[in-house]
Amino acid sequence: MTDPDFLRVCALDDLPESEPVAADIHGTSIVLVRKSDEVFALYDECSHAAVALSEGDIDDCSIECWLHGSMFDLRTGKPSGPPATAPVPTYPVELRDGDVYLSLKPKTTENA
Repeated sequence: MTDPDFLRVCALDDLPESEPVAADIHGTSIVLVRKSDEVFALYDECSHAAVALSEGDIDDCSIECWLHGSMFDLRTGKPSGPPATAPVPTYPVELRDGDVYLSLKPKTTENA
């Protein structure tokens, strides 16, 4: 049985390794990042400067905002230091039969 909250986004093979990819999912800006066979999804806007995180760089398991250098954990959305102090929302991702599915219900800190 499939969860109706999860929407198919793309094939896993469509996502390059360790490169941020911008996606508009039903009007929500998302940045997807593939690390091996795991995919992370965050809201595609820095909580400090309101610029697209998908234009930043990936460093290990973090994404760096290109404008002021804020780093956000791909798993939790939490910033690792200033200038950003607020996390960005993260979204649940499931891999099914080689496809990437995403729920637009943001993770909470309890299930991040």
